[in-house]
Amino acid sequence: MNSLLETKDLTITFGGLAAVKDVNIEIREGEILGIIGPNGAGKTTLFNLLTGVYQATSGEIWYKVESNYMSLKGIKPYKIATLGIGRTFQNIRLFENLSVLENVIVSLNADNHVSVIADLLRLPKFYKKEEAMRESALKLLDIFGLKDKADLPSTSLAYGEQRLLEIVRALALNPRILFLDEPAAGMNHTETNDLMSLIRRIKDEFNLTVVLIEHDMNLVMGITERIYVLEYGRLLATGTPEEIQNNPEVIKAYLGGDE
Repeated sequence: MNSLLETKDLTITFGGLAAVKDVNIEIREGEILGIIGPNGAGKTTLFNLLTGVYQATSGEIWYKVESNYMSLKGIKPYKIATLGIGRTFQNIRLFENLSVLENVIVSLNADNHVSVIADLLRLPKFYKKEEAMRESALKLLDIFGLKDKADLPSTSLAYGEQRLLEIVRALALNPRILFLDEPAAGMNHTETNDLMSLIRRIKDEFNLTVVLIEHDMNLVMGITERIYVLEYGRLLATGTPEEIQNNPEVIKAYLGGDE
């Protein structure tokens, strides 16, 4: 295997029905990969399997750590996050009772290694850690134009800014792979174009692999290097954007044309 992450016959069933069935994909380091399909195709379920939210009924997930591959099957989501796999969700999941800054600090705190004793006794290490996390969070917010809103409630942000904050929070985990679940949902044409530029920037500046689920075909075809197409939980096709756009089965099933 030469990929960053691979699945082998990945399957999950709910009540005897397969939401994802025998799916084999590979995620290559440094690419922007798209996963498309209609509602109910299994896209978000696949994301949930890869990030530990769901546990597979059968099959495997292999993830490259240094020069070796480890199985992610059975590993909890928080542990998977610390291994370098970050994500956003289809529905915005910010901590509504926390400020913009605090939402980012929560993610930074997940990866700190200061001892429990230092935290409980408020030793100098504790305050040093707190200040370092605050500075790191502010730097991230500054990069994405949210620093001036750091102390505002996260719910006070505009919709597009809340989406952006979710991405910033995921980046705070210092991921190697960033999974974006419908990042353009609810955005207008201008916001979607800005998002395309942002995803490219994130990939380059943070040296990331990006995997996105998206219904906006202009975004998918304009930014991804490869695409997987799911149909009823199974893999229908894979290829470059040009190959997918010219695939008769995909055209018939998803892109609104006739074979």
